[in-house]
This record gives sequence, C-alpha cells and structure tokens, in this order.
Amino acid sequence: MGTSTGKAAIHRPLDLDPKRAGRLDRAHYGIIDIGSNSVRLVVYDQLGRAPLPRFNEKSLCRLGEGLAQTGLIAVEGFRRTVEAVRRFRAVADAMGVARLDATATEAVRRAENGKDLVEAIRAEAGVDVRILSGAEEARFAALGVISGFHRPVGIVGDMGGGSLELAAAEDDRVGEDWVSFPLGALPVEALMQGPDNAKRRIDALLKDKTPASFLKQPIFFAVGGGWRTLAKAHMALNAAPVPVVHGYRIPASEARAFAKTLLRLPPAKMAELPGISRRRARTMPAAALVLDRVLKYLAPGEVVFSALGLREGWLYSQLDAEERYLDPLVEGAQLIGLPGSRVSDFPPALVAWTEGLFAEESPAEKRLRVTLCALSDLGWRDHPDIRAEESHRRVLQFPFIGLDHAERAFLAIALHARHAGRFDAPYLAGALKLLSPAERRRAEILGRALLVAYRLSGGTPAVLANSRLSIGSNRLRLEVSRSARVPDSEAVSERLSLLASAAGVKFSEITELAEES
Repeated sequence: MGTSTGKAAIHRPLDLDPKRAGRLDRAHYGIIDIGSNSVRLVVYDQLGRAPLPRFNEKSLCRLGEGLAQTGLIAVEGFRRTVEAVRRFRAVADAMGVARLDATATEAVRRAENGKDLVEAIRAEAGVDVRILSGAEEARFAALGVISGFHRPVGIVGDMGGGSLELAAAEDDRVGEDWVSFPLGALPVEALMQGPDNAKRRIDALLKDKTPASFLKQPIFFAVGGGWRTLAKAHMALNAAPVPVVHGYRIPASEARAFAKTLLRLPPAKMAELPGISRRRARTMPAAALVLDRVLKYLAPGEVVFSALGLREGWLYSQLDAEERYLDPLVEGAQLIGLPGSRVSDFPPALVAWTEGLFAEESPAEKRLRVTLCALSDLGWRDHPDIRAEESHRRVLQFPFIGLDHAERAFLAIALHARHAGRFDAPYLAGALKLLSPAERRRAEILGRALLVAYRLSGGTPAVLANSRLSIGSNRLRLEVSRSARVPDSEAVSERLSLLASAAGVKFSEITELAEES
C-alpha cells in the first residue's frame, strides 16, 4: 500500500504464539449498527485484532426514507427498527455475547425524533444506542480500513444509506481532516428522481467542502454496501481470480467506466447482473453515480474496496495500543491455523526454521512467510488427493484481513506447493496471473520447503530443531544431526528434489549436521 514517513519506528511483532491463538478467556462481542437504510447485528468470536464474524444479519428498515421532506423517521421505519433491535438483543443473549454495543448514524442524527427512537430501543430492547457525529462516523470508517489493511495510506470514502464520509488513513492513524456529505444512497436516489441535475449538485458539494489534501492521493478506499456490491458485479463480469471483495483493487479510471455502465442500465437489467440482488439494485444507480463523481473530483490512481468500515473501526478503537499493533493477517492466520494443527508448537518452529531461506526478505515478505507457517497444517484432515486443491481454495476465499488479492494468491499458491500440488493444475491459473515470476518462484520455494519440513520431522519441533536447510547457487543441502536419528529416506529425498527444482538448483543432498560441543 505505501507507508507514512518521518515517524519513529513502531514495534510490530510478527510472531506465532499458540497460547495467544488458543486463548479462551475472551467472550463473544456484538455490535448493532443502526444505519439510514438498514439495521445490522454482527457477532464476532471475540473483541480482538482479527475478529471473525460468527453471525451477521441485517433488517432493511430504511430510516432515512422521506427524512429530507419531513425531518422525521417514518412510523413504519421507527417500528421496524425497534423490533429489529429487540430480535438482535435476543439472538446476542442466546449466543452468550458478553458485550453488545449499538451505534446510530446519519438518519437518527438528523431526525427530529431520533432521540425518541433511541429511548424506545432502550425501553423495549434494553440496548443503549450511541448516536455518532459526522466526525465520529468518518473517523471510525477510516479506522476500519486501518484495521483491515497492512499500513494503508489513502483517502477513505464510506457511503451509507444517509451520508458519505471522507477521511484520510495515514498508516496507523486517521488524519485530522474529514468531511461528511448528505450523499447517502437514499438522498441521492431522491435527488436523481427530482428536477435538479443530480450530477451537478454532487459536484458542487464535493468542490465546496472537500479538503484540498484529499486530492490526487494514490488510493481511494471504498467502504459501504453499495460500493461492495458494485465491486462484486465487476469481479464477476471480469472473472476475478479471488472471489473476495476485501482488497479488490482496480484503476480509478476502470471503476469510473464501470459506474457509468451501471448508470446506463434499466433497473431490470441491473438486477440481472451477477452479484447484485434485486433489493440492492434499487440503490445501485445512486452508489454508481456518487462513486463516479467522487473519483472524478479526487482523482486517485486506484480504488481498493474494503469489507471493513465503521463497525470494525469502532471495534478496533476499543483495543489497547499493544493489541492494535499486532498484525491482523498473522493474528487471523494463527487463530485459524494453530488450534487445528496436529502439533500447535510446530508452526512457530517453522518460522524459525525458514528464517534464513531467502538471502533478502522485506518485512512484507516476512509477514507472508509467518502467515504461511501458521496455515501450514490447514489441510491435514483432508484426503491426500485433495489437500493441495482444497487448501488453495480455502485461502483464496477465507475472510482474512490485512492483505490484498495478490498477497492472498501468494499464500494460496505456496500452500498448494506445501501439499505437493502440481503446478500444471488448471485451477491455479487465476491466482498465478496475480503474481510476478519472482513472486511465484518464492511461493513455490517456500511451500516446498514446508513440505520437506513436515516429511522430515513428522510435524514435531524437536526433530526440526536438529536440522538446517540451505540453498546455494547450485546445491540444496539438508543437514540433520545424528541425535535426530533421521535417515536419508526416500520420502525426504523426493521432497527435497521438488524443492531443488523450485529453487532452480541441480543437486540436493542430506548430510550430517555437526554436533555442538
């Protein structure tokens, strides 16, 4: 993504810790997000750095419908919201959620009876709702992007049902400037149906209120359900290799062209597009129009779509500073990989064993290596014939955060190699397109090295600790101590040959490692 400069170095640990990954002392955490279009409950496994959703449901209450004309939340929307929160509270209680937060945004903030709705929810559901200001909404959306990507730098745009917020993500913090526009799906939908020129009105608002520092930044992070749906449709129509919205990256010019294509479609055709539901099709023209005008005015180089926004930013803000600096990708990988490993201490041993595998390793490359070690035993329960393919597909689709599509492809290719997968498999073609030749070679070497480690040691740290792997210009050497009592077996030699082929060296050998005195 790019990093900020001029700041003191901050310790960002990249370690695997079975105790941290397997801790059971944290209860489920839930948040209810009362937006202008929908009300949603998300229950996470825990309040932590890499929260995994256990339950996600929304109710389409459309609180902002008619608000501009009456200044009030309509009776039907009011009632449905109270009922939705009552249901969500019951679900959260049944799931054993220890803490349940609730936030409300633009519609409740603007409505004359917004506080009445909050009081009704407290009385009938026993839930306290915090009404966020425009500044808070912008900040939490930006924090959501900061929590979900590796050191992001760019402008975050969060388009909801009632408003559009812009703020800057500056590596580990939110910039001082922010702005909130009445350009959510519902008001823009109404604007498009009126006599005024919607495009001209949006352009005027952007020109009048947008901070100059937001212009011509390299990346625009797109947050919100409408823009995620737009990304899904674009991915489906372009056969994107990774079927996950989070981290999907396209040139801003391409995003604008696709938004304009959507604007030309009649509603019936819009609903026929892959990734766009009939319910979402109604507000898609508004989402497409706002994205087109925002990108035209801000003029970023690329658009990166984020599945994380206000809710995750709120969650991230509850963590202490030490936990916020844990890597979200590494944390998520070890939460999934270590408890399910045959020996939970083995992935951390792999991190140390592969430390000198490459002559030069950047911090970004190291975090991928550590992540792969955490996931290295992911498919051990699968039948051997399908381990490579199934592990590849899981990594391509699993809801990890802290990575983009190219990094996800790297992990999927490397894990395929770790399970002795063939590189002429047709299902690899999409992921391989996202990698440069050097990245593909690195992924294959790393995966084959893990394959050697598991075969050599049987997945036991003690045996692995008594061996050392080195790759020279023309020779691959595996040194094993006498105390490990590991013979030069055919099975190990075969895996070593696969690694030698990946590394492009002619010879491989197993020798005795000198015992330390």
